Amino acid sequence: MNSDRELLADCRARLAFDLFANTWNAVVIWALRHGPERPGLLRERIGGISPKVLTETLRRLYANGLVERRRLPGSPPHVEYSLTELGRTLLAPIGAFGEWAFEHGDEVMDAQEAAEATSARPSST
Repeated sequence: MNSDRELLADCRARLAFDLFANTWNAVVIWALRHGPERPGLLRERIGGISPKVLTETLRRLYANGLVERRRLPGSPPHVEYSLTELGRTLLAPIGAFGEWAFEHGDEVMDAQEAAEATSARPSST
């Protein structure tokens, strides 16, 4: 980025931050890092994601060019999803966020607990 002006509401950085704003986007991208996966197995690997939310997330990632969808032959027909080359470019930033969270997650949780405890105290007015 060349200037602060590039951080306006319509900048490309905002587009990238929007991709990470939805928790499941990064989780699904990370789960697809080893190769194509069918939705049912992907959901098992991730855990804690409903079929509806997984479908919405895969559609969103597909619409952004980050995953591709391939129909598999069979009865009934099946599909599998995999990362596009563009989607693979997000693995390094997602990995970096994960490393940061592993290193600093306890500090963040401690700060959250301290803030919660402070806000729960009765005011002394």
